[in-house]
Formats: sequence, C-alpha cells, structure tokens
Amino acid sequence: MAQTEDSTRLALRGHVIQFSGNPFCEKPESAITDWSDGLVVIENGVITQVGNAQDLLPTLPEGTQVDHHKDRFILPGFVDCHVHYPQIEVIASYGTQLLEWLNKYTFPAESKFFDEDYARRAAQIYFKENLKNGITSASVYCTIHPESVNALFETAETYNARMVAGKVMMDRHAPDTLLDTAQTGYDQSKALIEKWHGKGRAVYSITPRFAPTSTPAQLEAAGALWKEHPTVRLQTHTSENKKELLWVKELFPEHPDYVGVYEHYGLLGKGAVLGHGIYMNEREVATIHETGTAIAHCPTSNTFVGSGLFNVKASQFGTKPFTVGLATDTGGGSTFSMLQTMRCAYEVAHLQGIVLHPAQAYYMATVGSAQSLCLEDKIGNIKPGMEADITVIDPVSTPLIANRMSYATELTEALFIQMILGDDRAIAATYIGGKQVYNKDEA
Repeated sequence: MAQTEDSTRLALRGHVIQFSGNPFCEKPESAITDWSDGLVVIENGVITQVGNAQDLLPTLPEGTQVDHHKDRFILPGFVDCHVHYPQIEVIASYGTQLLEWLNKYTFPAESKFFDEDYARRAAQIYFKENLKNGITSASVYCTIHPESVNALFETAETYNARMVAGKVMMDRHAPDTLLDTAQTGYDQSKALIEKWHGKGRAVYSITPRFAPTSTPAQLEAAGALWKEHPTVRLQTHTSENKKELLWVKELFPEHPDYVGVYEHYGLLGKGAVLGHGIYMNEREVATIHETGTAIAHCPTSNTFVGSGLFNVKASQFGTKPFTVGLATDTGGGSTFSMLQTMRCAYEVAHLQGIVLHPAQAYYMATVGSAQSLCLEDKIGNIKPGMEADITVIDPVSTPLIANRMSYATELTEALFIQMILGDDRAIAATYIGGKQVYNKDEA
C-alpha cells in the first residue's frame, strides 16, 4: 500500500534488519540485529523507532498507516557509490576493455547529453531502474554538459532522492564534443555547486573523469574547487586497467604512481571516492588508508570489461584497511541489481581465497557505500534519526528461490540465497524519505 501524499507518519512491518556493528571488524553474524516481526516507525521522512512490532504498535498514534510486509525482509535502501547514468544505452556492449570501451561506446553515447530533453529521458529511465532494484541513493557521473547534471538532479528531486552527482571534467584525450577546459570545467562546476549542493537532498561531487583525460591545470583547478567548497564530494577513477596504468605513468612521470597524481593535486581525503582501485601498490594503499579516501568496488564492471579482480584482502583485512563501498558502475557494469552485484563481489573474493560473508556483502552495499560518501549519518542503515530510505525484499520471488529458501535454517543463509539467486524480481517495494516509490505488485 503506497503512502498518501499528505501522510507524515508511517510504519513498516516485516522482518527488519539493522546493522549494529561492522561485520569486517567483528564476527559477521553479531553485526546484524534483526526483528522477525519488526516495525520501523517513520515520521516526516525520518525513522523514529525500530523494534518489535508487538512492543511498538500500541504506542502508535491513532490513524498511523501501517504497511504490512509479512515474511519479507525490510533492509536499508541500497547505495550505489559509483555509476554513469549516461551509459545506460551502452550497457551490454561487446568485446572491448577499458580504453577501447571509452572510445567505441562511452564517448559517442555521452556526446548526446548536451540536449537536456535527451538527458532528462535517460535520467528517468535510470531512476526507474534504480527503484525497481532497491537503490535509493547513488554517486553519479554525468557528462561534461551542465544539462546532464540539471536533468539528473531535477529527476532526483521528483522522488526526493538523496543523490550525489557531478559534471565530468575532461579537457584532453576525448572527442571535441566532450572537452571542456580547465577554466570552463571549474566555472561550470562552481555554478552547479551553487545551484544544487544542499538543495533538498542533493549533494554535489567534483568529477574529473580520470587523470589521463585532465591536464595538470584541470586537476589543479579541481583541487582548488574542493578547497573552496569543502562540503561537496569528489569522485574519479584509479587503477582500473593495466594499459591505463602505463598511460598514467607516461603522462605523469613526475609522480610516484596513479594515486600519487591525485595526492599531488589535493584530490584525496574523506568525501573522495575513487572507482575500482584494482592495481594499487603498497604505497597507494597506505595513502588511501591515511587520507580516509574511499574506493568503490565495481565487481560486475571489472569482470565484464576484463579489468581484473579487486583485492578484497588488502582492503578489509590488511594492515592498512580502507573504506569500501559497492557499486554497479553501469554501463561498464552489467546490471542495476545490487543483489547480482553482491553475488559478483562474492565470486571475485572467492577467486582470491576470501569467503565473503553475506553480512559483509550487504554491509558494503549499504553502510559501506554511505560511509564512502560521508553520508552514514543519514542513509545506509535502519536506525532512529536516519532518513527513511528502505528496500523490501521478497524472499521467495521465484520458484527456484522459494524452493531453496524452504531449506534455509538461519537469517544469514536466507540473505545469502537472495544475493546469489535474486535480481530485480526480489525487490518487493522501495521507499524514499518514507514514501513508497516502487511496488512490485503495482509496477
């Protein structure tokens, strides 16, 4: 049942799951608190109470709407910490790795986003895919065109979604239709910050695409912009592909490594999210750890585009661990489903001798991504005081899953089944700011 337009109080009843700890730092099962018949009480878009339904129902004011999700999992909304919405039209493109992918597929698609109507249509498709996959927030790369940013944030505003996004800055090694300059990239980004950052639930992110497509002057401008606007976020890419690493070494021979380029220009720190980070050396890992920079783990993209395997052991279990969020990275990534993305993360870890616990996978897709974006006090968990962005999972969404679930004996096994066998069909409902914005039965 969808929330009415004028309703300010709502309760969700079902199997409520909360992260009460960090499953990478303690026994994974102990990091989860759950209520098999739980209640999440929401007022004015914010969670006010979480607990047993039998305890909380008598305390609700008369007339409070209760949405019943019996035998379904009520989870924090998924947070996708690295995605390219203009690349929707090239998802599932054949036969290339990163640098060829950009030139053959990505750049031609992104060249169309000067047209704000075109960008708006793409943004609408993007949000519909997010909602049916339980993704309530994301960190989004737009294109070099301010129109692409306006379209994304305007669409987000219609759902009251907390989104992080920015205009790509790119002043070399791309088609003329996709080039700005150090000065125009700075000026346009600054204007977009002033227009959007902090408006409603919008968060701006300074977005140099990656070091090879920005001159030193543009990277310097991006660093200056971040110093002037320290509350915005920053996103870029690093160490995704071996050819890319050689290119960076050729373009920036004065710096010790790829991360060192960003370090030099003041582009590391809390609030900075670097996509991929597959081939970081020990010095780079230590720098990421020391600066509080986060890495977006993009497993379906890394496998589909043939980039490599993210080092899960170094990121979470090494001597210099760092913050990691989970990301679809569409269109390099092959799915909008965070369940399928978790499955791929499990497989990537398994290939390296690490058995990723389901609590750890769901944590990366929620709390971890929120931490990456310095938004963990607002999104990524179900706790009083947090914004009511919530995903409801139907644990028997297909006959195969229903059969497998009939043999499950504990919660983490049930969650594991969902992330291995589930997809968008498993998402029963999605709530943003306490309002139901997707219902599988009505879609």
